[in-house]
Amino acid sequence: MSSIYSFFSNPGVILAFKYLYYSAPVWLSFCLVVLWYEVWRTYQRVAFIHKQTYTLLEIKIPKEIFKSPAAMEFLFNSLYQTFGEDDFKIKWDRWPPKIVKHHHWTGSVRPWFSFEICAIDGKVHFFIWTRAGSKALIESQLYSQYPGVEIYEVPDYTLPVSYDPETMGLWCTELILSKADAFPIKTYIDYGMDKDPKDEYRIDPLTPLIEFLGGLPPGQQAWIQIVITAHKATDAVKDPKTGKVEMKDLKWSESAKEEIKNILDKAKPPKPKEGEAEQNAPRSLTDGEKDTVAALERSVSKKGFDTGIRAIYFAPKDVFNVATGGGITAGISHFNSSMNGFKGNKVIDLDGDKEGILDAYKNRGYFYAEYKGPTFVLNTEELATIFHLPAGVTTSPAFDRIGSKKAQAPSNLPQ
Repeated sequence: MSSIYSFFSNPGVILAFKYLYYSAPVWLSFCLVVLWYEVWRTYQRVAFIHKQTYTLLEIKIPKEIFKSPAAMEFLFNSLYQTFGEDDFKIKWDRWPPKIVKHHHWTGSVRPWFSFEICAIDGKVHFFIWTRAGSKALIESQLYSQYPGVEIYEVPDYTLPVSYDPETMGLWCTELILSKADAFPIKTYIDYGMDKDPKDEYRIDPLTPLIEFLGGLPPGQQAWIQIVITAHKATDAVKDPKTGKVEMKDLKWSESAKEEIKNILDKAKPPKPKEGEAEQNAPRSLTDGEKDTVAALERSVSKKGFDTGIRAIYFAPKDVFNVATGGGITAGISHFNSSMNGFKGNKVIDLDGDKEGILDAYKNRGYFYAEYKGPTFVLNTEELATIFHLPAGVTTSPAFDRIGSKKAQAPSNLPQ
C-alpha cells in the first residue's frame, strides 16, 4: 500500500493527472467523435446491405460435362469487382495524418457472393447466392462455359430451418488456412484437370465430398458455404531508407514476394569468416524450393478474393452423428497440399453459439457487422477447384443431373 501511496503522491504524477483533468474536454471530445464515426459507419453499411435485393440460383447439371474447372474460373474472374466500396480512412503513422481513401459516405460495400454445395433430402445441390443485379452476369458466364446447364431462381432453402436444441443435433465449423494466404492449396492444375484425359483416368478432388454428401439419408442435411468478395486489402508501409509511406498488400501479394525473397536469401552463400575468400555464387535451389517459388508466383499472378468457408450438418437428435462433420472436413482435405490447406478455426458441436452461426449462414455474412468471420485469400484457380461443376466421373445417384439435352422443335412441323 505504501508503494501505491508514494506513486500517487509523486508531484510528477499529480501534475500529469491535472493535465488530463483540465484537457478532458479536448481528448474526450475527440474520442467521442471517433466512436460516433465508427457507430455511424456501421449503421450506414448495415442499412445499405439490407436495402439490397438478393437472389438464390440453383444450377442443374447435365448428365455429361467435359469441361475442366478452368471453365468455372472464367466465372470467378468476372466477379472480381472492387467498385462500390464507400470508405474513409486516416493513416496515423505519419504527421500530419494522411487521408488515403475518401468517398461519399453512403455505406455501400463491394458486392459479395456465396457458392454453396448442399445435401438436402438425399440430393446434392449447387447454389449461387448473389445480389439481383449480378444474376444476368452469372447466368451468361455459366451458359457460355456450360451450354447444357439449367439455372433456376429458387426459394432460399435455409429459411425454413431453425435450431431447436431439444429435437435437433447440429454441428458446424468455420475453416481457415493452415499457412499464410500466399501459399496455394492443391488446385485442379496440380491434379492435371487442365488437360483432357479419358474419364477412367480423370481425378476430381471434389468427387469424394460429393459422394459423401450424396450418401446422407433423407432427413439429414449438410451445407457448405463459400463466401467471396474481391480482395483489395492494403497496409501503409514506411520505407526505412527514404521514410516514404506506400500502400502495399501485406496479406497476400507482398507476403508472397517476401516468402520468395526468404527462399532466395537462404540460397546465398554465407558470409566468409575472417581470412576466407568470399563466395559469389549462390547454391542451386532444391526441387522443393523451386516448386515453392513457382507456386507462389503463380498464386499471386491471378485475381484474389477474400474468402470465408462454413460447413453445417444437422439432423434429428435420434439419428444425429457428429462423425458426419468429420466426413465433411475429410472431403475438403483433398484440396490440401504440402504448401497449404484448410483447418477448422472453431468447431461447434455440443456447445457454442449454434443459432449465431446458423443465422450468419442464412444471411451469407462474413465481411461486415455482426457476421464478420475469419477470412483468407484464395485466387480464381483455387476457388474453381473447390467449387466447380463435376464431370461425369461423379455418378452418385443422389446427384441431381439433367437427364437429356433440350433442342428446339423442327421448323418443318405441320401447323
